[in-house]
Amino acid sequence: MEPVTGREARDTLPAGLGDAVRATAEEIAAVLRGVADTSVPVPGSQWTVGEAAAHLAQANELMADLAAGRERGYGDGTPQSLAAANERALAAFGERAAEPLAGMIVAQAEACLTAADGAGAGSVVTPLGAMSRAVLVSYLLTHMLGHGYDLARALGRRHMVDRERVALSLPFLMTAMPRVTDAGAAAGFTARYTIRLWGGARFGVTFTDGTVTVTPRPPARPDCTIAIEPVTFFLMALGRIDPRGAMARGRVLAWGRRPWLAPRFPALFTAP
Repeated sequence: MEPVTGREARDTLPAGLGDAVRATAEEIAAVLRGVADTSVPVPGSQWTVGEAAAHLAQANELMADLAAGRERGYGDGTPQSLAAANERALAAFGERAAEPLAGMIVAQAEACLTAADGAGAGSVVTPLGAMSRAVLVSYLLTHMLGHGYDLARALGRRHMVDRERVALSLPFLMTAMPRVTDAGAAAGFTARYTIRLWGGARFGVTFTDGTVTVTPRPPARPDCTIAIEPVTFFLMALGRIDPRGAMARGRVLAWGRRPWLAPRFPALFTAP
């Protein structure tokens, strides 16, 4: 058998992922460009628009470095450590003007894609543990969508989260779920869930005495099946919307042998 070389040896990105990253970065930049006052508060956050945009520029640069194989320390993966690392990074970075930050967000997203495309296969170490470069780029997309949503809301613009981009975020979200499980909330818990995105993917989330396993195929006999509108799933996963409101609006449905487990599911995780 001949050795695998060249493009075949690389960690190939899923179809559409690179385009989604570029489009999201450009749409975030379009939201920011022309904004004179970046001291506007971001709803549900302690950050201003300028701080959220600066964080995105820094995070995209971090992802580009990781994709290129450069090690970067950034917390220990817990939400508390990531928040502390974010604040330290912001304190050391003074730029808050919209135009330069918009340019940085686009440039660093492209740098991440270039590095991921040019690198060999293999995992990289990220703030949420080791993952392939393809999953890292899915992480980049997920992170930009979350903060892009925040910026769009703060500035009264249309957000850029849609079902196609949510589908491309799933490799990261499924990888991250075991790493952001709330140990206290999950302690001693045993249950099998099937998660079904309306018109899209299905996957399994199994808790065994508090330990979670996420699988690309649903369990054979789930205790609870949760069917959820994709954008709602994404925004709930990132802590942007209240699960109770989504359920009340019919964006989340549940059935199975133990359907009452559905409301508990979001509380088993802490958004990073």
